[in-house]
Amino acid sequence: MTDSQFVQQAQRRKSSAAIAALEKANQGHVAVVEDIALLDEADRRLAELGYIAVYKREFSWLSCFSFATSISGLFASVATTYVYPLEAGGAASAVWCWLISGFGGMCIALSVSELVSAYPTSGGLYFTCKYLAPEAWVPEVSWLCGWLNLLGQIAGAASTEYGCAQLLLAAVSMSSGFSYTPTNGQTVGVMAAVTIFHGCLNSMSTSYLEKMTRGYVLFHVGVLVSCCITLLVMTQDKHPSSYVWTNVLPEAGWSPSGFSFLFGFLSASWTMTDYDATAHIAEEIKNPEIKAPWAIATALGFTYIGGWLFTIVLTYCSGDIPTTLLSPMAQPAAQIFYDNIGPAGGVFFTVAAFIILNFTGITAMQAGARTVWAYSRDEMLPLSHVWYKINNTTTTPLYSVWLFTMCCAIINLIGCGSYTAIAAIFNLTAIALDWSYCIPILCKMMFGKFQPGPFHLGKASFWINLWAVTWTLFVSIIFVLPTIRPVTAENMNYVCVILVAVAIFAVGYWYAAGRYYYTGPRVKAQLVEGATADRKLAHTDEKRIVEGDEKSITAS
Repeated sequence: MTDSQFVQQAQRRKSSAAIAALEKANQGHVAVVEDIALLDEADRRLAELGYIAVYKREFSWLSCFSFATSISGLFASVATTYVYPLEAGGAASAVWCWLISGFGGMCIALSVSELVSAYPTSGGLYFTCKYLAPEAWVPEVSWLCGWLNLLGQIAGAASTEYGCAQLLLAAVSMSSGFSYTPTNGQTVGVMAAVTIFHGCLNSMSTSYLEKMTRGYVLFHVGVLVSCCITLLVMTQDKHPSSYVWTNVLPEAGWSPSGFSFLFGFLSASWTMTDYDATAHIAEEIKNPEIKAPWAIATALGFTYIGGWLFTIVLTYCSGDIPTTLLSPMAQPAAQIFYDNIGPAGGVFFTVAAFIILNFTGITAMQAGARTVWAYSRDEMLPLSHVWYKINNTTTTPLYSVWLFTMCCAIINLIGCGSYTAIAAIFNLTAIALDWSYCIPILCKMMFGKFQPGPFHLGKASFWINLWAVTWTLFVSIIFVLPTIRPVTAENMNYVCVILVAVAIFAVGYWYAAGRYYYTGPRVKAQLVEGATADRKLAHTDEKRIVEGDEKSITAS
């Protein structure tokens, strides 16, 4: 945004706070990028969007697809959330809710891919508001979108870490012949240890993270296929198709039973979310305008089809559902493994699910840390100057990594109270993330400012976008309702409480402080072709903030 545009924006908003914030932002350092011949296509596009490349672009086609696949953690995510459709409506809810909800998720994923292709930065969908919303309202719109997205990412990563702890302790319980039953406190303790472990891994350089991610998808597919085949071969008494596709057995207490059936949407909605995680590592991807959107679209397509087929297999092999739901492990999928494959096989596939969900936690934390860093680059968060620092050794934002890590651990402490409270975190993930996507999607549809990138949906774009928003509105209403009736303090769905608390904080913080300094995504670089100014910023001599000092370091 140019100087005149800053002033015009402030005048249109007619706010003294806005004018002061814009004038202050305009006094900040803007790097002039003149030696454009030294920039590759991705870094040049990033400079056009107002930023200087900081990270090494390590992610290739395979690692991008593997990253996007790992963020859903298909096998493990289905295993940890399979309880919700079974409680909601039995066999039919599990099968049909995946098919229906997955289609809505695919529309959101394709809509996100389209925006990521046009504006590939670590800010993800939050950054697109700068180009899609009316200029006068960019700060407010991007503020709302950014806080929803950050809340959803923290909730998603936190619920993933909690799921890791559940699966590990389920395997321990299974191996002990169920003589050991994990408590809420033990689950929270294991969760904290796993979260810190993932924080340590994310403290390494991008090249190490890329190598860890690259081969994950092959392991994931191998576990998924082998588990499905093993279950189908070894299960003696499979349910008939009439039971799997038509039996409704609501255990949640809702009446009519058809309403209870709808709560089964949570499994697919939680698994198929965090679509823009790949966008948050766009500045670490080669040719991100092509690889990032295609990775999102293909990975979510695989998750949609693979998740539905896996759910069908689990349902055919689920045995007596009321008995399965009473599993001492509180994990119906792990109980199905144990009942049909035996103790050894049950432990193996439960541990495999634990490993897979660990990769989901690692990638979710990487995406979340890059989000914190990108927001801090735009001075959106408190103490942004701290979270924006890049470590000189790893060239990664270590402070952002550990801030995100601690937030995940802290939010999971409510698990000490009840498992139902943790279920609210699962619900919160889908609601907050999906609405952070729908805000720029709505802006794209309403204001006509969108300039498509290489990945574009063509004439189908509007209708896919429309269904993505409509579906999100529909499931958001369902996910704030209590899943079990009658409602008590123990089974209350606390997602509405968390949403209200975060909304009060975000709005209060905006009026108390944010509006005085936050102006939306900032301009940190200006690309000038053919200029002969005295001050030059070549790609090989960039300005970075390193551990509190501004140092000039050589970029690779």
